[in-house]
Amino acid sequence: MGSYALPRPSVREKIRGLLPALVVGVLCLVTALAAPPGAHAAESTLGAAAAQHGRYFGTAIASGKLGDSTYTSIAGREFNMVTAENEMKIDATEPQRGQFNFGAADRVYNWAVQNGKQVRGHTLAWHSQQPGWMQSLSGSALRQAMIDHINGVMAHYKGKIAQWDVVNEAFADGSSGARRDSNLQRTGNDWIEVAFRTARAADPAAKLCYNDYNVENWTWAKTQAMYAMVRDFKQRGVPIDCVGFQSHFNSGSPYDANFRTTLQNFAALGVDVAITELDIQGAPASTYANVTKDCLAVERCLGITVWGVRDSDSWRSEQTPLLFNNDGSKKAAYTAVLDALNGGGTTNPPADGGQIKGVGSGRCLDVPDAGTADGTQLQLWDCHSGTNQQWTYTDAGELRVYGNKCLDAAGTGNGAKVQIYGCWGGDNQKWRLNSDGSVVGVQSGLCLDAVGNGTANGTKIQLYSCSNGSNQRWTRT
Repeated sequence: MGSYALPRPSVREKIRGLLPALVVGVLCLVTALAAPPGAHAAESTLGAAAAQHGRYFGTAIASGKLGDSTYTSIAGREFNMVTAENEMKIDATEPQRGQFNFGAADRVYNWAVQNGKQVRGHTLAWHSQQPGWMQSLSGSALRQAMIDHINGVMAHYKGKIAQWDVVNEAFADGSSGARRDSNLQRTGNDWIEVAFRTARAADPAAKLCYNDYNVENWTWAKTQAMYAMVRDFKQRGVPIDCVGFQSHFNSGSPYDANFRTTLQNFAALGVDVAITELDIQGAPASTYANVTKDCLAVERCLGITVWGVRDSDSWRSEQTPLLFNNDGSKKAAYTAVLDALNGGGTTNPPADGGQIKGVGSGRCLDVPDAGTADGTQLQLWDCHSGTNQQWTYTDAGELRVYGNKCLDAAGTGNGAKVQIYGCWGGDNQKWRLNSDGSVVGVQSGLCLDAVGNGTANGTKIQLYSCSNGSNQRWTRT
């Protein structure tokens, strides 16, 4: 209304956190770099089917319904991510200033964990569902109350929440593209940035998301305003990791095929994307399938959450917008989503090992002298069967050698060294394998490049602006 971010080595975090992250489009699975993806066995539940693609399929859970056996049976069987519907919002967690109450929130959290699910935190800073004491504040007092609330809630769940919706619904409806005129906005235009910086300090392991509705259509002013904010944050090093698209599709805000473009364009800024509160008026099977395929088509789409289990659990129950009928039976939309997950293929190549050969040189990506030290710069060398030329492309987008060392960019500018480094999950260790044969860094948007168009043994490997030169095109063998 994903998965845990890995802790980053402190020095590297400080350096990279201040640099802009520019990303190129969607990974194309073609023969230039990857063999066609292997077929998955069909899964029988939404969560398991989504997990085939490294994604989740979640739902919103209300603590008051955890005594309903039909409700918990469906939720426990089908979903692998949980969002507390209202229990982690401001009025529920801090009903009196400085006096936190996590009873209902913990019931949802504990049920999720006991049933093997991850949890999305929703939400820390929002103009709505504020308790009376917060509504009465303004200016610096309200700003401090927001900071204290974020610190208090995140301290309670530190290290336990996969993603936090740090700020919710901060942009105005309509065509203005303006910020919403809320009490939080009136504390100063930097309030969203302050919220994210506070959240990062409070729990460095959680993915930090901005979440909003009516931002799915790429042409809308509200979408463009949100995009401009995220782009600015990434350029200035404000710690934003993901953007949530609520996706409450109905006659007033219909699904449009350009939703995939929206997801792709935000992902290209260097943030993950997620569909966080999906419900669709009338639950048309084709639209549910299309939304699912949109997420599958965008590598940085973490997953999908539907906002409720059965129609009777929906905040818009009169629109019958969910995947299960009131009695718990599956709708045609359920089958369409499951089929899309099972038949949609994977956005990643299989995790098989092999050489990466330069098109221009005919030589292979090589770790000099079979070295294993962090910081060893890669080179071109005659192809052979040694382990120092065997690269595995993982579901996380890493290129691994020796099993535990990753292809790593030491910077984000032209000429940055490409090296091996212990795998730690950073975007500087994630790569796009594109249909034109280029290998592009997720963090930098630059191409894997043989220095000086070199083709000889010992030619160093760097990052450089993509030019489609033969020294930037590679094949997997």
